[in-house]
Amino acid sequence: MPDPQPGPDPQPRPDPPRPRRWRLPPRHLPTLRATGTGWVALAFAGGLAAGLVWAGSQAAWQAHLARAQIAGLTLFGAVQEGRNDVPGVRIDPLNPVESALAAAGDFTRLGAAAHRPLDTVVTIRAPAETGAGAGPGGGPGGGPVAGSGGRLMTVAILSSQIRYPVSRLDLSDGIAPASQLGAIARLMAGFCSDPAVIVQNADGRWFRVDGAQVWNCGAAPADLRLIAALIAALSLSVALASVSDVSAKFAAFAEALHSRRHLGGPDSYEARGPAELRDTVRAVNRYLERERAALVRRADMLSGVSHDLGAPATRLRLRAALIADEGLRRKLDADIDSMTGMIDSVLAYTRSEQNVEAPRRLSLAALVEALVADYQDLGRPVDLAAPDPEVVEGAPSVLSARRGQHVLTEERRVLVTARPMALNRAVTNIVENAIRYGRRATVRLTASSTHATIAVEDEGGAMSPDEMERLTAPFRRGVNAPPGTGFGLGLTIAAAVAEQHGGRLDFDRGPRGLIVRLTIERA
Repeated sequence: MPDPQPGPDPQPRPDPPRPRRWRLPPRHLPTLRATGTGWVALAFAGGLAAGLVWAGSQAAWQAHLARAQIAGLTLFGAVQEGRNDVPGVRIDPLNPVESALAAAGDFTRLGAAAHRPLDTVVTIRAPAETGAGAGPGGGPGGGPVAGSGGRLMTVAILSSQIRYPVSRLDLSDGIAPASQLGAIARLMAGFCSDPAVIVQNADGRWFRVDGAQVWNCGAAPADLRLIAALIAALSLSVALASVSDVSAKFAAFAEALHSRRHLGGPDSYEARGPAELRDTVRAVNRYLERERAALVRRADMLSGVSHDLGAPATRLRLRAALIADEGLRRKLDADIDSMTGMIDSVLAYTRSEQNVEAPRRLSLAALVEALVADYQDLGRPVDLAAPDPEVVEGAPSVLSARRGQHVLTEERRVLVTARPMALNRAVTNIVENAIRYGRRATVRLTASSTHATIAVEDEGGAMSPDEMERLTAPFRRGVNAPPGTGFGLGLTIAAAVAEQHGGRLDFDRGPRGLIVRLTIERA
C-alpha cells in the first residue's frame, strides 16, 4: 500500500509587520551634565545678583538713615542759633500768631500742618551736668545753656498717618542733645509719612523745619529687596522646574516600561529630553526589537515544526489503523496524541509570551462566573464561592458622631484591564489541576482598589505549596499526576499570564486543600 501523501501546504504566512524604527535624534542635543551645569550656573548667578541687589538696597537705606541722623545732629545747633545752613533742610521762624498757636499746642492750625492731626511731641533736655564739653556759645552744639537738666528744645512732629514710636529711642539725660535730635531725625526717615516738624529752641522761639529732602518719602531710596527676592525665586524656580521636568521624563519612561508587559506598548519609544535619556530610549528600543524578533522566530519555528509533524503523524495514524492488535494500536494512537499535544502546548506557551492579545477593559467577575458556569454545564465539580459582604463606614454627620455603615451588594463588578483569552486560559489551567489532583475546585474572587485575586481551592490536594511552586517551571509534573494527562505547562502558562498582568501566582494551604491564588493589577 503506498504511503499517503501529505496534504498541501497551507497558505504561506505573511511576513510580520516591521516595527517602527526609532530615529536617533541629532547628536548636538545638550547632555544632562551640560544642562545641569548650565542651570546650576544660572541659579548661582541669579542668587548672586539677588544678593547684590539686596545688599545694595540695604546699604542705600542705611545711608539714607545715616544722612538723616547727621542732618539732625547739625540741625540742633542751627535751630538754637537761628541759622538756616543745614544742607537739605529749610528753617523758617514762625510769626507771632503761629508761635502763640504752637505754644498753646494747637499745631493743626499752623498752615501746612493743618492736615496732619497726629502729633508726636518730644522734649530734648540738657545733660544732668554741663561744663567743659559745651560748644561755642556755652551750650551743647552751640546752643544757649538752659541749666542743668533743663529743656533745650521741643520738637513737634505732625503726621496724617502715625504717631512716631519715640519710646524706642534712647533720649535719656546722658545722651547729648544733638545726638537726641539726630536719633529723632533718623526715626522720621525710617517711616514714609511726610511729616511736618515744628521746633522750639531754648530761647522760646518757634521754627518750621522743612526736611523733605532728608527724611520725607521722596528722599528715601527705592526699596529693591522685593525685586531681589523675585530674582532669587525666579532663578530657583526655573532651575527646579528644569530638574523636575527632566526627572518627570525619566520617571514617565520608566513607568511606560513597567506597565508594558501588563498594558502592552508600542513597537518603539520616543522621548524628548537630554541626550542621556534619548540614548537610553534608543538602547531599549534596540533591545525590544531583538527580543521581538527572537520571539517571532521561536514561534515561527514551533509553528513550522507543528505543521511539518502533521504529515508524519497522519501517516502514523493511518498505519496504526492497519495494525490488527487493538492494544498496540491504542498505545500508538496515545503516543501520537501525546506528541502532537506537547507541540501544541509549547506553541501556546510561546504565543502567551508574545503578548499577541491586546489588553482591554473587562469585568473579571463576569469572566469568572462564565468560566464556572461552563464547567457546571459539563457536570464538572466546580463551584463559585459567594463573596464576603464588605462593610463601608461613612463619615460622622453634623447631628451625630456615629458613623453610618453600608453593606456592598454581592452583585458588583470588578473591572480590570487584562487580556481576556490569556486570563481565561490561566484560570482554566488552575481549575483543571484542582480537579485532577484535588477532586473539586472552589473559585473565589476578591478585589482591592489596586489588585484582584482569583483563588482556586481543591479538596484534599496532597502536594505542599513549596512543591507546587516548583511545578511552575516548564515540563514539571506532580508525582501523583495521572499518566497521560497534561505536559507540565499548565502552571507555567498561568504564572506567565499573572506576570504579564503585573501580578503573581501564589500557593497556600487552606482548610480543605491547596489554594492557588492568581493576583493581577487593576490598571
